Amino acid sequence: MVPNSKPILIIGGGIGGITAAAELAELGYNVVIVEKEASLGGRVLRMHRYFPKMCPPSCGFEINTRRIRQNPRITVHTLASVEGISGEAGNFRAKVTLKPTHVTGRFSVDDSMAERLTSERDDDFNYDMSTSKALYLPHDMAYPHAYVLDREALSDTDSQVLTEACPPGSVDLTSASREIEIEAGAIIVATGWRPYDATKLDTLGFGQHLNVITNVMMERMAALGGPTGGEITRPSDGKKAENVAFVQCAGSRDENHLPYCSAVCCMASLKQARYVREKNENSKATVFYIDIRTIGRLENFYSEMLDDTNLSFVKGKVARINEEPESRNLILEVEDTLAGENLNPQFDLVVLATGMVPNTADVKIPMDMQYDEYGFIDGSTDVDGVYAAGCSRSPCDVSRTTKSATAAALKAIQCLHRAG
Repeated sequence: MVPNSKPILIIGGGIGGITAAAELAELGYNVVIVEKEASLGGRVLRMHRYFPKMCPPSCGFEINTRRIRQNPRITVHTLASVEGISGEAGNFRAKVTLKPTHVTGRFSVDDSMAERLTSERDDDFNYDMSTSKALYLPHDMAYPHAYVLDREALSDTDSQVLTEACPPGSVDLTSASREIEIEAGAIIVATGWRPYDATKLDTLGFGQHLNVITNVMMERMAALGGPTGGEITRPSDGKKAENVAFVQCAGSRDENHLPYCSAVCCMASLKQARYVREKNENSKATVFYIDIRTIGRLENFYSEMLDDTNLSFVKGKVARINEEPESRNLILEVEDTLAGENLNPQFDLVVLATGMVPNTADVKIPMDMQYDEYGFIDGSTDVDGVYAAGCSRSPCDVSRTTKSATAAALKAIQCLHRAG
């Protein structure tokens, strides 16, 4: 330990930030997590299952939240954003804005109070495929496990209803954002990623045809807590999807969109094809691909999928997706490059495998740092005392993110020793 060292600031509370925080705290270092959402977990908690073991993310998340909850060295700020950073290694100062939850925590608030409201908001946890009440719990596994009030979504009528339904002092409709300052000896950037905007893929029909969805939407659809209760259905009519197409490299490896490979999309689609086959033994799935990229031991997962006679693979990049007006089935225009023929197959549902975009492509860390042309933090940031982890550095899966986070934690410890 470094006597009197300042805490380590972690920007981002997804799997990378949580891993780094728990590792550091268990070694005796103080940690502060700043997370922009209302709870920890990030994109990983929105998944239905991990590959290759196909276990739910709640298993690992429950262990990590216990590590955080039971360790007094970890401070968590949610609905928080870093607005400015000054100083140097061993002596950083970060200005952080905390948005209000409007729920004081003085008294218990539960669903019975939320259900009395008519005001609703788009549920971002389900990628806006469903809604929740303006007073809501982010999700069942939320940490902190606390209700949040979306003040902008709350109508004037429901403001009065809420005042009557909740114990006095439990909700504060007038609370405002506030600013705090955090001193830190080192900083870990674990700001994660977002899916590429599929509306930019104008020939693939997302936003035009209801039955074209993205891979992240499929994860929530397959989850029991998702918008369809775990059933894979067509958004147009709610019918179970019997014949599903997976379109690989939707915008990836494309100089007009994302020139790079995100490294996880092939495995994600194989996993989701398994969802389809497990939900309905008579269902069919087809994967349209440029190359199938399954890294290392994940090749076995792919090999096992090849034995499924109801799962087909077509080597060819989908050029366009059209809709059959009456049935709302989707017709793909694609060339099977191995067979050397043009195809126009029809499907109930199409899933676009969109790539990973670093959140730092949209919101930069408020200090002088180096980024590559795609918005990933370049190398080790070139700023002493600031270390990038997970998808802020490059596209990666959960396993590689946790390894990257542990490496960043070790670098932060070394920084404190140098500064001390």
